[in-house]
Amino acid sequence: MAIETLLQNLTKLKKTGANKWQSCCPAHEDKAPSLAIKELDDGRVLIHCFAGCSSSEILQAIGLDFDVLYPEPASYHLPKARKPFNATDVLNALAFEVLIAWNCAKTMSAGQTLTDTDRDRLLLSTARLQRGLEVING
Repeated sequence: MAIETLLQNLTKLKKTGANKWQSCCPAHEDKAPSLAIKELDDGRVLIHCFAGCSSSEILQAIGLDFDVLYPEPASYHLPKARKPFNATDVLNALAFEVLIAWNCAKTMSAGQTLTDTDRDRLLLSTARLQRGLEVING
């Protein structure tokens, strides 16, 4: 693990809590521990020198690079979620449902009665449009 690699290169190391340590900073002449180390739940490691040394200076002083502060990428990056449809396809499908609803409205405004098939298709269009709005609005 990355934390062990870092910790074994530090002096006057003291555990101060769960996943927390304190040690002398290797980047400057340090007689009393001024370096705080914390391992996060996802494996990343935070380091902070209260005397003002940068993370880069600290790591360079012990011959390590920033990789030691991070676990393997797979452990803290989630895979990209695959979207089932692209936005253009979704908008085209919604536009088609609007067109069906518009045609039904046009038929009814002309005083004509919808057939059972047209009425069922209008209900389906309405449900699809409503679902689309729910997805968009979260």
